[in-house]
Amino acid sequence: MLKKKLCSVALISVLAIAMVACGNKEAGDDAATSISISKIEEEADTSADEASVEATVEETDSAAEAASVPEGMYLSEMTGEPIDESLKDQRPIAAMVDNEKTALPHYGIAEADVVYELMNSTLNDRITRFMVMVKDWGNIKQLGSIRSTRPTNILLMNEWNAVLCHDGGPYYNDQYFKYDWAEHLSGVFSRVDNGKAREFTEYIVSGDLESNLASAGISETYNEYRNEDESHFNFTPWGTEINLDEVYDKTYDATDITLPFWHNGSRLRYNADTQTYDYYEYDSQHLDAEDSEPLTFKNVILQCCTFTQLDEHGYLIYNCIDSGQTGWYITNGKAKSISWVKAGETDITRYYDDNGEEIQINTGKTYISLIPSDTWGSVSFQ
Repeated sequence: MLKKKLCSVALISVLAIAMVACGNKEAGDDAATSISISKIEEEADTSADEASVEATVEETDSAAEAASVPEGMYLSEMTGEPIDESLKDQRPIAAMVDNEKTALPHYGIAEADVVYELMNSTLNDRITRFMVMVKDWGNIKQLGSIRSTRPTNILLMNEWNAVLCHDGGPYYNDQYFKYDWAEHLSGVFSRVDNGKAREFTEYIVSGDLESNLASAGISETYNEYRNEDESHFNFTPWGTEINLDEVYDKTYDATDITLPFWHNGSRLRYNADTQTYDYYEYDSQHLDAEDSEPLTFKNVILQCCTFTQLDEHGYLIYNCIDSGQTGWYITNGKAKSISWVKAGETDITRYYDDNGEEIQINTGKTYISLIPSDTWGSVSFQ
């Protein structure tokens, strides 16, 4: 069911105001308040009846109540889709995957439930790195290649009570790894002879996680640091789907999304046949090396986020603990402006519409990117 409105009128006001501002901690107002949208739908009547909007969602919810989950399955907390019930208490992993062109092709990423793409360095045209979230990691054959982590990834992986899988990183990570909630495995995975330099040869392969978790004394199942709210997202009920332009009075066409990560050329294009967004980088569609499966997502979430550069080497941390910052939720070829809140190191990031209600997202795989506030204005839709 659609979650109830936030009780605090003050918070609703903050969220509404924040929709027109981002990055006031770091970026100038011009970069913070503008977004380049090359094709915008003709403006709708902004005085749409809120009651009719709520009724649309309630009708969708009512129709969904009859939908049943297949026997022996439960609705995944990561995708909202049915998966085997034996996985219900299993913690996901968060694997750091190199996104330099030399690291391609990637293995196993297409099977991920959620993929984060973040700027990994302010240098090298802001090259990105993936953090790949996998619930059913027991079926991994080969995943990677695995590289180092940054502090932001530690804060984000904790939202899922996940185990972070990486190969080292700068000493800035140490202040976070000292916490019991920041469980991780570093540099313990298999080396695969692929003819590349050593830094591109580490992969998670079958059996790696079981043995390394046991050796490190890390539980395979959720522990006391799991957030009380089991679902990270506010999913639509199983068996239903939300179309943004049927629920909200103002949406935008978004079938071709260009992101300001110039080294990779990150881009998402809507596939009308699959009704998902295919990921592209380095001027090519991302196809998994194992089976040529496309990296594709039902949901795309973009968060405008300030960051702090830590040194001259380009190391940084996103200021991902924040409130009322702006963003976009994109699905089925449409985009809706949102705001986001992450209250603390162990809190889940929540996403709200301009009425102060937590947005519903469609069931399926999700792509999330924290876009630096100083380049937020360079995001473009078609």
